[in-house]
Amino acid sequence: MPPVTASSPVSSSDSGPSPVAWIAGVGASAGLGAALARRFAAERFVVALTGRTQAQLAAVAAEIEAAGGRAQVFAGDVASEAEIHGIAQRVKALGPLSVAIFNAASAVRAPTLEISVDQFTQAWRTSALGGFIFAREALQGLLANGFEATAPKARGSLLFTGATAALRGKPPFAAFAAAKASLRSLSQSLAREFGPQGIHVAHVVIDGGIDGERLRSNAPQRVAQAGDDGLLQLDAIAENYWQLHVQHRSAWTQELDLRPFKEPF
Repeated sequence: MPPVTASSPVSSSDSGPSPVAWIAGVGASAGLGAALARRFAAERFVVALTGRTQAQLAAVAAEIEAAGGRAQVFAGDVASEAEIHGIAQRVKALGPLSVAIFNAASAVRAPTLEISVDQFTQAWRTSALGGFIFAREALQGLLANGFEATAPKARGSLLFTGATAALRGKPPFAAFAAAKASLRSLSQSLAREFGPQGIHVAHVVIDGGIDGERLRSNAPQRVAQAGDDGLLQLDAIAENYWQLHVQHRSAWTQELDLRPFKEPF
């Protein structure tokens, strides 16, 4: 039997238009969304960046282009059906959609009796409703691509960023946990429905602190206490998303847990 090799549904060496990676939930340069964009841009993907803040998106796109990559900015609210549908049409014009990554979240942190209905709803809207809206639009683009020349039934990847809270809820994260658990269930449903159609759907559990701008700004003491490699490094996380995308379809991962070696189970 010949060896099984990993191959992307559409590789940077294929002839024809460059593949597109659409990433929702891009913020600061020192954030996971930006790191994912840089990783796929390094493989000669055109990266479509979606987030709420135009200035942050533009800054990330400028960094990618300065490094020789290609990036387009599409600011919008992931929980707005009309906005995401409009962005999807513009992403479609960039080329064949090969990867779609949902990285958005609304991290509500408060004792349960202090969480307002508006806060709970916002957490759900961003992660659960936003994940569904993004996935529905992205799946239409992914399904339109056959890539028969390289992998007859592989059409691309739909990846979701999860969290520890998706697996076990605890205070003060009741709203966040409910929203992330919903996103996890959505990813499982989509994997069962669209995996047989050649789309790799995977959910990535980020089980630990990320060494990025948010944690360094909001909890510098935690960064100091973590020590060397005690927090998840942005580029290391992004590399795992790339490896999910290029996995051979005979051995796809549906859920992947990532945690620092110091993180307790």
